[in-house]
Amino acid sequence: MRRVLPAAAAALTLIAAAPPPPVPGGLIDTLPLGKYTCELPGDAGGPVRVPAEEFDFTVIHGSSYRTAGMRGSYLLTGDLVTMTSGKLKGMKLHRISSGFLRRVDAAGRDDELRCVLATPANS
Repeated sequence: MRRVLPAAAAALTLIAAAPPPPVPGGLIDTLPLGKYTCELPGDAGGPVRVPAEEFDFTVIHGSSYRTAGMRGSYLLTGDLVTMTSGKLKGMKLHRISSGFLRRVDAAGRDDELRCVLATPANS
């Protein structure tokens, strides 16, 4: 009996040290803090981009954002951002790279709306 207890304790230690199982959709993460400016592409005969200010938002901490004076929250799993509350509730965005997002349409495809994290170079 004495030999079983140390073996059981060692097994429990290994289980506790193992990483958690994956979350459906990918690992949970957060977006970089800052203002995300959203826009639609322009055309050759007009402006290069068309601002879509109604979709602009600022990540303020963790998984919280602010837009139009309202706070909301989002969930980032893998490369999919889902706005879970606030003015943008229900909107889904595909994280293309750090600071670059594309809105996901009802069919699950990227559409034309893009949101870019403001940096000193583009603000």
